[in-house]
Amino acid sequence: MQLPIRSYCTYNTVINAFHKNILDKIKSLSTKYYADGFSYVGSTRPFYHIKTANLRALTKTFLKSHPTLSNNQFRTLLNSLYHGKSFTERIMPGYFLQYGTTFRKSLDLNDLESWLSELEGWCEVDTTCQSAFTAEDMLSNWKAWKPLLTRLSHSSNIAQRRASLVLLNKAVTQSDDKRLADVAFENIERLELEKDILITKTVSWVLRSLIANHRSRVVKYLKEHKDTLPKIAIRETNKKLATGKKS
Repeated sequence: MQLPIRSYCTYNTVINAFHKNILDKIKSLSTKYYADGFSYVGSTRPFYHIKTANLRALTKTFLKSHPTLSNNQFRTLLNSLYHGKSFTERIMPGYFLQYGTTFRKSLDLNDLESWLSELEGWCEVDTTCQSAFTAEDMLSNWKAWKPLLTRLSHSSNIAQRRASLVLLNKAVTQSDDKRLADVAFENIERLELEKDILITKTVSWVLRSLIANHRSRVVKYLKEHKDTLPKIAIRETNKKLATGKKS
């Protein structure tokens, strides 16, 4: 099912040298260009068709060839990419955050919060939020992460609300720490009445991920929220509880 498309973001008119270098490589690797966006990813921005493996390789090559890159240069690069004109530019920071471990650990979460507001559609959000941040990242700086995750769930920006759940999706499978589960259930409860598929599918996704370390809490939550949870979340989570699979 295609997700609804929205447009509410800003973009650069001037990009920095590192960004330009990456964009040139994106263009050279692209096998097809969609000027009006690619609806499947939920973005209205221009789309360069490139295999994910090639984008990952591009990221690793860039980081390896710039060993003296400073934290400030990394931040400036990400800020520029997050304001890029194309979908492909805006998903690149997710790979940089995933592979740039040292930079990720020194990231100012206020920057992350701002950048998330520049994303559109499920794929842009998930590329930054699904795999880059670990349970260790969050728990080692919980005093900053917990309020961020809560603020995101209250945001008027749907990309940030989705991010408040997707950021936790991997973390709750990596750790059984109660703090992660608590904020995950709090954010689910805050968002479970929403009807937009960007949220309903994510509620289901995180509930299913919570089963790994908090099965009994998930069972209890489903029972207590059977009248408010999205039907798809109830169906898919019950299926996962029964069979270990979503469907």
